[in-house]
Amino acid sequence: MRTFKVVRHVDVTGLSGTGTVAEGCEFSDGSVVMRWLDIDHDSENYKRGVRPTVVIHEGIDSVIALHGHNGFTEVVFD
Repeated sequence: MRTFKVVRHVDVTGLSGTGTVAEGCEFSDGSVVMRWLDIDHDSENYKRGVRPTVVIHEGIDSVIALHGHNGFTEVVFD
């Protein structure tokens, strides 16, 4: 299993901010668990009441397809 971070360089939707917005784990069978991080309420990135949530994906390709925004967000393995 390997861990990763979801790093957003440009917030296309205006919802999650920039920087590390999620952390995750890819299991040996390819499935992925990802946890969205809370936005710092004191920063200019705080747009809404984003709360930490956990999402399960079939694989890392699903994460990139849904959240990659044509390269503005990337998955960075630890």
